[in-house]
Amino acid sequence: MAVSTETRTSVWSSVGQFVLGRRLPSSHDLRERLSNVGALAVLSSDALSSVAYATEELLLVLVLAGTLALNWSVPLSLAIIGLLAMLTISYRQTIRAYPQGGGAYTVARENLGTRTGLVAASGLLIDYVLTAAVSVAAGVAALTSAFPALAGLKVEIAVLALLSLMVINLRGIRTTGRFFTFPTLMFVAVLASLIVTGIIRFVIFDSPVPESKASAVADNALAAVTVFLLLRAFASGCAALTGIEAIANSVRVFRPPETRNATRTLVWMALILGTLFIGITFLAHKFEIVPSVNETVVSQIARIVFDNGPAYYVVQIATLLILLLAANTAFSGFPRVASVLGSDGYLPRQLSDTGRRLVFSNGIILLALLASALIFVVGADVHALIPLYAVGVFMSFTLSQAGMVRHWQRLKGKGWVHSAAINGMGAVVTATALVIIATTKFTHGAWLVVLLVPAALYMFNLIHRHYELVAAQLSLDGFVPPMVAMRHTVVIPVSGIHRAVLEAVVYARAISSDVRAVYVAYDEQQAEQLRQKWEKHLPDVPLEVIQSPYRLVVAPFLRWLDQVRSDEGQLVTVVIPEFVPRHWWEMLLHNQSAWMFRLALLFRRRVAFTSVHTHLTR
Repeated sequence: MAVSTETRTSVWSSVGQFVLGRRLPSSHDLRERLSNVGALAVLSSDALSSVAYATEELLLVLVLAGTLALNWSVPLSLAIIGLLAMLTISYRQTIRAYPQGGGAYTVARENLGTRTGLVAASGLLIDYVLTAAVSVAAGVAALTSAFPALAGLKVEIAVLALLSLMVINLRGIRTTGRFFTFPTLMFVAVLASLIVTGIIRFVIFDSPVPESKASAVADNALAAVTVFLLLRAFASGCAALTGIEAIANSVRVFRPPETRNATRTLVWMALILGTLFIGITFLAHKFEIVPSVNETVVSQIARIVFDNGPAYYVVQIATLLILLLAANTAFSGFPRVASVLGSDGYLPRQLSDTGRRLVFSNGIILLALLASALIFVVGADVHALIPLYAVGVFMSFTLSQAGMVRHWQRLKGKGWVHSAAINGMGAVVTATALVIIATTKFTHGAWLVVLLVPAALYMFNLIHRHYELVAAQLSLDGFVPPMVAMRHTVVIPVSGIHRAVLEAVVYARAISSDVRAVYVAYDEQQAEQLRQKWEKHLPDVPLEVIQSPYRLVVAPFLRWLDQVRSDEGQLVTVVIPEFVPRHWWEMLLHNQSAWMFRLALLFRRRVAFTSVHTHLTR
């Protein structure tokens, strides 16, 4: 018994349902919304996870001036927290003004113009790719700190983690929320315990830090601590702020009332992030931690506080999980920004389509591929990625806040001056941070992001121009249908004579009285053998024989076809006979010539093509 196309489709559908879950109807959109705790887990994992490496990046710069320069770590961290507070207040304004999701692209486009909006979008998209790569690479670094034997598999582990996150996100936003809630809350609880225990043991009770545990270097001499060095350290520490815009970008994932829930979650995220960041920095300062190539700062602190006990490994596991899962902020934000750009015609429109689980599946897959490629290029090295980090997101911060100032000026509603002042201050502060980050990190890799932004703008405009040209050429405005009577010729390329060819001839005769068969022969003996069989079975169908001394099939056929359709009034339909084996893997045993014919005919004008399938039963 033959296996129908429907049966094979159902097999693939069953596989898809097993991996991704059953399809969800559009009416289930509200059911898929997230609670505040679930949204905190999904949208704040990037911001919260930065606690695991932001302090380390700050210390890596300060230590260039000697270990005594590390005393600047706490003041610089307080400055970063001040910037965090300003951004939080500003994004609360954005959420209220754009409850449908006030992404930087939407805010900047509506208030500062399309080009400015595209600059913000390019910065966001680039930073989301970096977020996914940095988060996973940092997670792998935490893993290899605890298990050095895995250091040689960093790239493979990172790519596997990205692909796993892709599948999780393809299963839908509610499933993602359930998956992320426990690791996020676990990380917050474990880091809070680490900080509280460290402060109680070594600050309140003034216990001595074991010399064997504390990090130190032989030369503690303080080199010149320049303003530039402090600014560079501040720029590196600002990695702690990436991801805080995710909630404002994704207001629609919250349950009603969306605006209130989003603002509350944003405040909680900022409070948790600020507390953990200053706590880790304070302990690093208290314990005189020096960043090491072989062990993260959090790992060093945990060894001192928990003395290599089981609690140390709990810290490492919690850090590993949150860092690996922190990439999920990018998996939530990137597809949403890409979908809006796709709807506006600046990226492929397929990115605006929702998949089987009411998520932007194409954007999720694209992000996983781009981040995996980046991981492969840099060898999953966190320190190679960090200099690229934060430039794009601070660019979008600045443009979003500036756009909000213009928004309040246009509306001039109640309290607009106060609102504009808040966003204006946010724009000034983030613009200052952007200049610092771009300047101090430029020679360390940020130049690449500076080049990528105009490259992305060029791509956006190229895609948009294509869509405009397509729309203009397909428009019915001023279009006059051709009045010339078309002559319809049906051409059947054949490789021999068999049942599939006979069925194709039956179909061809049903749509035209002018039917021709074409055979591409490698030698005259083959041609003569086919002529004899053809005359016996289909004497009333003309057979054209084309000699191909170089054993090509498609190219000689196309040259002959161009001669047939040279008349302006000639319409040609190519009917391709195909036999379909019972099993999909049996297709690999055949030469796929039908596929090559279809691909070649796709770009021929006034040529239609179709396939007539003969299904084999065994």
